[in-house]
Amino acid sequence: MDLRASLEADCTPDTLFEWVGGLDTYDRWLEIVPRTTDAEPIDGDPGPAWHVTLRGRLGPLARSKRLRMVRTEHTRPVGEVPGCAVFERRETDGREHATWRLTATVEPTPTGSCLVMDLHYGGSLWVPLLDRVLTSEIEASRQRLRALVET
Repeated sequence: MDLRASLEADCTPDTLFEWVGGLDTYDRWLEIVPRTTDAEPIDGDPGPAWHVTLRGRLGPLARSKRLRMVRTEHTRPVGEVPGCAVFERRETDGREHATWRLTATVEPTPTGSCLVMDLHYGGSLWVPLLDRVLTSEIEASRQRLRALVET
């Protein structure tokens, strides 16, 4: 599953990047992420790691999943150069897991900044539920994030 979402906001790219460049703020604006905590770093992690709890509900169905995500790229926006943060699933239990990759790119616009988020999920579990939950959540999260960055 590959999903792309965008947001235009009336703020500087740096302000917007502060909210999407680290996973520790996602629980404040993304309802499907009710909790993020720092994860213990391990050798080979190129950046900080977080435990991210995902929770989705569709009618009477609810699912939760806990992922260990590591920031593998981090470039702050500077002038006209976009900023980019990439987070990838890296578990420590020695088992193979489905790929989760989230890329957040922030670039300047004439009136503020634009965020483009790309999510790749390489598994097969949850796909019908996940797709519906994410589509609904994207709309709601746009408003929450915009309210945080534009105040």
